[in-house]
Amino acid sequence: MGGLSTGVALALLAAAAWPVGSGWHTGVRRARLVLAAGGGAVGTGPPPVRRATDGLRRLRARLRPEWWSLAAGLVLAVLGDSVLPVVAGAAGVPVLRRTRLAARARRARESRRDAVIALCGALAGEVRTGRQPGEALLCAAHDSGGLGEARAAVLAAARFGGDVPGALAAAARQPGAEGLRGLAACWRVAVDQGAGLAAGLDRLEGALRAERDQRCDLRAQLAGARATAVMLAGLPVLGLLLGVALGSDPLHVLLHTGAGLGCLLAGGVLECLGVWWVARIVRGAEAAS
Repeated sequence: MGGLSTGVALALLAAAAWPVGSGWHTGVRRARLVLAAGGGAVGTGPPPVRRATDGLRRLRARLRPEWWSLAAGLVLAVLGDSVLPVVAGAAGVPVLRRTRLAARARRARESRRDAVIALCGALAGEVRTGRQPGEALLCAAHDSGGLGEARAAVLAAARFGGDVPGALAAAARQPGAEGLRGLAACWRVAVDQGAGLAAGLDRLEGALRAERDQRCDLRAQLAGARATAVMLAGLPVLGLLLGVALGSDPLHVLLHTGAGLGCLLAGGVLECLGVWWVARIVRGAEAAS
């Protein structure tokens, strides 16, 4: 009788505990599903800080750097109660746009030069594996963008037995692809005279790498001159800030008095001449190298 009572009691306890255990396992499974979904059940949108950061990032991507010149002119126009800063800021927009486009073109040239070097190395490796020059060029061009916009013409010439050196020489007219002229010369010598194409490509790759290293060294040496020019160009702004810190009103003097307008005009002309002269020196040094 006592055993029966004990069994009944255990059965009742198990029946009472079963919903609790089932609910706990259900909660665990639900939590795992929420975590696997990345917390999507907690909130459907990004936090406000993330939304604000994404909005600023998109605004900065759409707003070109040259338009900051006009924005600075508008701010100075409001602070100085004059329209001259707006005119100066608007005049600076095309100059800054030209500078930005020149920097982008320079980066594109450097990237294409690196791609030409990679193409020479890959082509030499394909030739060493025993491939024919045309087939090796087809394989190497898939791993490198050194041919640029002329890629289709060069590959068509290599695939159908056309004038590959002529196509490479035409492709070398692209900015930064000057090394393809050397590749065309190596190709012509290897095909016409039976010379080793891989050895010529190795020497060409070494020469292009040495030229690139020389440009990098020159750019590092000219970095000090560029930094000095930027610092000198920013000294007038520092002078205005010092004038404001001392309690004067330099914007009123510069924009609303005859002597201030004369100083502003002379200073602007000298500033532009100084920046142009330093840029001319830097370009001359780069061209001479």
